[in-house]
Amino acid sequence: MTFVSDTATAPVKTLPDAQTVTEVKHWTDSLFSFRVARPQSLRFRSGEFVMIGLMGDPDPKTGKQKPIMRAYSIASPNWDEELEFYSIKVPDGPLTSRLQHIQPGDEIILRPKPVGTLVHDALLPGKRVWFLATGTGIAPFASLMRDPETYEKFDEVIMMHTCRTVEELTYGKELVDNLINDELIGEMVEGKLKYYATTTREPFERTGRITENLKSGKVFEDLGLAPMNPDTDRAMVCGSLAFNKDVMEVLESYGLNEGANSEPREYVVEKAFVG
Repeated sequence: MTFVSDTATAPVKTLPDAQTVTEVKHWTDSLFSFRVARPQSLRFRSGEFVMIGLMGDPDPKTGKQKPIMRAYSIASPNWDEELEFYSIKVPDGPLTSRLQHIQPGDEIILRPKPVGTLVHDALLPGKRVWFLATGTGIAPFASLMRDPETYEKFDEVIMMHTCRTVEELTYGKELVDNLINDELIGEMVEGKLKYYATTTREPFERTGRITENLKSGKVFEDLGLAPMNPDTDRAMVCGSLAFNKDVMEVLESYGLNEGANSEPREYVVEKAFVG
């Protein structure tokens, strides 16, 4: 079940680089999203991430507080007036153990220096783009799927998202369902975006890991698509270190090569959240 906190009036800022929380949604016991005010000066490319955080406990000796910061993909597109983030809840996590309790009107620290590799500039032109994610790795693709540039650059957009349970797919499913009715890009999305969600730990209409469904060819069969071809296909990957490594091997078996902002190629991987 989704619980939504109402938007609150922004208080006076008391933290450095502070932004006010405007909305919080708890999707499951372990997943939540939140929106914050966007700094007027912040410009970013859909798919990039920023550092966000909260102040830690005072040092017992000095009494001083230090910020606890982590990299978070911006889940909202670059045209949005607010910034959205999608997060897991880690009970003993230095940041998420605190972050999961934020409410509208609270402040978080946001360092307005966006970076990242999951951007259109890091890919060569192509006809199809594959967004490959597990869990909260869907966040940068939540941004890219809502960006008109994605549909201007590609004839087909395939969003493959795998989670353990059906409930954990809710954020992505709701986002995709709403895209068709989006006033800005609804017409662009229709007929181009294909959503392929699977689970790994409970029954669902589709199951299996992304790597399994790519290697076996099941995803191509299910969606009526030709196998990957380096001349036409591009891909972006966001997940754990093990997931990224496994997917990279599959993509390279199809002839795709890893690129970067400085050297665009057939696929890119976000490595900021692992290791």
